[in-house]
Amino acid sequence: MIKVATINILFDMQMWDIRENLLIEGLRKTNADLIGLQEINIQGNTGDRIAEKLDMPYVYKVKYQKLPFNKGPEYGIAILSRYPFIQQKELDLQSQGRLAQYVQVEINHQPFIFCNGHYYWQPGSCQARMEQFKLLVNWLDELPKELPIITVGDFNATPDTPEVEFLRSHFTSAYAQYCDREPEYTCPTPLAQLKGSVSKKIALGIINAITHRNLKSWRGTLDYIFLNQHLQVNNCQLILTEPAADNQYIYPSDHFGIAAELAMKQ
Repeated sequence: MIKVATINILFDMQMWDIRENLLIEGLRKTNADLIGLQEINIQGNTGDRIAEKLDMPYVYKVKYQKLPFNKGPEYGIAILSRYPFIQQKELDLQSQGRLAQYVQVEINHQPFIFCNGHYYWQPGSCQARMEQFKLLVNWLDELPKELPIITVGDFNATPDTPEVEFLRSHFTSAYAQYCDREPEYTCPTPLAQLKGSVSKKIALGIINAITHRNLKSWRGTLDYIFLNQHLQVNNCQLILTEPAADNQYIYPSDHFGIAAELAMKQ
């Protein structure tokens, strides 16, 4: 049995003290062996802070390449683990400065590959994200065929896109297998109503209207846990879905997380 989780924790440090406590509380309840974090804030050291408070001693961080037009904070992705890394590698996704990462761990004498990524952002379907997914699949295909593979993250693609259909041709979605469907949505949570400037919200609203031909506020599923053929799903659920006790708009992040209990197929 192996327990895994994924969550985009949002690099924005606004309300971080409250959000960090909510993240720690929710992830502690999950008690995962391996966690994939997206949007760790490099200057804020948010990945290491979460790992320390969860007593997860093994951390593999990857910082995104800083693009000239990106005026925001440096951020990246991280894998947290209760087990030492046998190997760790990263993959240049060749657009938007993004990378993917994987580690190999051994639990009860069984090796596992755990891959984490945060992929090309653009509403709707786009070829650049498809190219990243092809790079990801080809990269993981280089591993020994007998290895169980778990690949998690913020894929920035909804279930109806060709990009997710492509991933489904190589992997199984843990949530869809266990629940017979993907979540109604994983993003955004009500936290999105508190963060960001008015101009940014208006710009995103225009992009949403053009892409989805809908004036309603967008929400959808962007986060997944994918598995290869060696694994079965014993449980899978959304996590980090509750707000702060004293403010219904402050959530752990602008994404919900996903956690799964997995086992080797007999």
